[in-house]
Amino acid sequence: MAVRTPDPDPDDGFGFDDVPSAGANPAWLSDIELERARRRLPMLYVEAIPVRSDGSGQVTSVGVLLRSTPLGEMTRSIVSGRVRYGETIRDALFRHVENDLGPMAFPLLPASPAPFAVAEYFPIPGVSAFHDDRQHAVSLAFVVPVTGTCEPRQDALEVTWFSPEEAASDALSAEMEGGRGTLIRQALAHLGLLR
Repeated sequence: MAVRTPDPDPDDGFGFDDVPSAGANPAWLSDIELERARRRLPMLYVEAIPVRSDGSGQVTSVGVLLRSTPLGEMTRSIVSGRVRYGETIRDALFRHVENDLGPMAFPLLPASPAPFAVAEYFPIPGVSAFHDDRQHAVSLAFVVPVTGTCEPRQDALEVTWFSPEEAASDALSAEMEGGRGTLIRQALAHLGLLR
């Protein structure tokens, strides 16, 4: 017997009914819907720290993205993005790795990925180590081994590969947006590479 989840109520209490749809994808929000949702509830994200390993499985390098902000500032970041309604965490993670690193990155994702950390981003600086001016967001953070060629797409300008020591440096952490340098250090500690 097939079991369905119930259809959402036409009036979900968010007041989105007067906003045009986001197009053919009902799991995505229009810019107006997203802005309204961000003011009312935490958003769920996945973040991936791409790594390369040697033949014995030891992490040899950590991938960090270079991005340009709308104001023209250059910042460092990691693979990151929202989880869509009805999307599994694994599918969201795969989608964002492919979007940011290209289709030839060949991420090695287990059947049931487990995050090494949960990061909570707040619009008010100082509430946690993580900050996002736009919203309150909860992010599941993963270390993702990649074996292929990484060609940045979307708004990423390049991916730079750092040794674990360079990735843990204060200099790189100062270039990272939203406190993501802390997240890289947590990943390195999780991998047993933080000295």
